[in-house]
Amino acid sequence: MIEVFSTDISCEKKVKELVEEIHSTFSGYRANFDLADCDNILRIVYGNGNFECIQFASWLKTKGCMTKVLTGD
Repeated sequence: MIEVFSTDISCEKKVKELVEEIHSTFSGYRANFDLADCDNILRIVYGNGNFECIQFASWLKTKGCMTKVLTGD
């Protein structure tokens, strides 16, 4: 499963830090950013378990990252 967020992150250094922290904090999550996209996309790939978008977005906020879930609408 994949969740996609727009973010306010535009710095490669911050991206690297966040990806490393996501991988170490959330077992089974794989994260990547696409800063070439106008929405500074963050993709989270996770297994078959439940993904708590609000909880994850709150955690990102504590790290200085504002996010918005992007839907396929």
